[in-house]
Amino acid sequence: MTTSQQGSPSKRTKVLPAVLVLEDGRVFRGRAYGAVGETFGEAVFSTGMTGYQETLTDPSYDRQIVVATAPQIGNTGWNDEDDESSRIWVSGYVVRDPARIPSNWRSRRSLDDELVAQSIVGISGVDTRALTRHLRERGSMRSGIFSGETLPADAELVAKVQAQPQMKGASLYEEVATKEAYVVPAVGEKKFTVAAVDLGIKGMTPHRMAERGIEVHVLPATATVDDVYAVGPDGVFFSNGPGDPATAEGPVALMTAVLERKTPLFGICFGNQILGRALGFGTYKLKYGHRGINQPVQDRTTGKVEVTAHNHGFAVDAPLDKVSETTFGRAEVSHVCLNDQVVEGLQLLDQPAFSVQYHPEAAAGPHDAAYLFDRFVSLMEGQRA
Repeated sequence: MTTSQQGSPSKRTKVLPAVLVLEDGRVFRGRAYGAVGETFGEAVFSTGMTGYQETLTDPSYDRQIVVATAPQIGNTGWNDEDDESSRIWVSGYVVRDPARIPSNWRSRRSLDDELVAQSIVGISGVDTRALTRHLRERGSMRSGIFSGETLPADAELVAKVQAQPQMKGASLYEEVATKEAYVVPAVGEKKFTVAAVDLGIKGMTPHRMAERGIEVHVLPATATVDDVYAVGPDGVFFSNGPGDPATAEGPVALMTAVLERKTPLFGICFGNQILGRALGFGTYKLKYGHRGINQPVQDRTTGKVEVTAHNHGFAVDAPLDKVSETTFGRAEVSHVCLNDQVVEGLQLLDQPAFSVQYHPEAAAGPHDAAYLFDRFVSLMEGQRA
């Protein structure tokens, strides 16, 4: 991504033009929002009515241009508490109607000021309903945002977008993961130790575990099996993250080693896809993915339907109608999306390991699936007993 910054929109002397260009030649015109310049990424839409700060700072959105389907964005400004990581990871941001004045008691600055500060190129004034319908029909695709005093011809911009790499085949998890291990201490009495492999982890995830008395050792994506067991874990966790799981040979090998030791294991999102691959299932790219905080998922082990938070463009290809035999015993699909029957969870029946494709930490979003962290605790309790 390249940008040339020109201050906050609220301080510009005039409105600068901007265009969103899709690889199929569709062009959406609007106004510069955030930093001024150009940026590239996969155009995807997120249906959350709230939680834009958590979305923008989620490492799973690396190399993606996010389209907000909610018509007005920025009403609550930007605070210093809700970031899911140390920076904004989206490549660009597309909104229809940016709030003129943020209003929230925790707000410290406006969203557009934060986009400028972090050199994130955006565009406003776009018909995001038409854009979302286009992406649903044609699928997520390469795109670019361009803004400035003058812009090249559309054909030239389309050619620049088409020269960008595809998301399929992209290996991104090491780009966003921590380089150094760190520890999130348990809240209150320490009950368990968990080694968490960071493939793009969100800050709320170890916090949810810490609330349950777990000391979380967050390890780099390049961690070895010796690194994992050096912390003396009662359980191992594999996080969410960006890119194509078909490229994640290292994490798959590490998870295979953990499964061989029968250590309690929990995976979220990218971690679910890694478990799928370790069990011998394939993965595939969804047409336009699941992104937002309102996706209905059924827990097939209880029959309960949950409203859940999602951010994934790839899924596990596992049979919904039968128990599968794997190297590590029997496995089944534990959760399924009720919109399109996409696999949303896996579990082993002969040893303590499970995963979900969505985000039970849900910040921001529904907390229907928070029980999954308790399920992980139960596995570690059972193993200890």
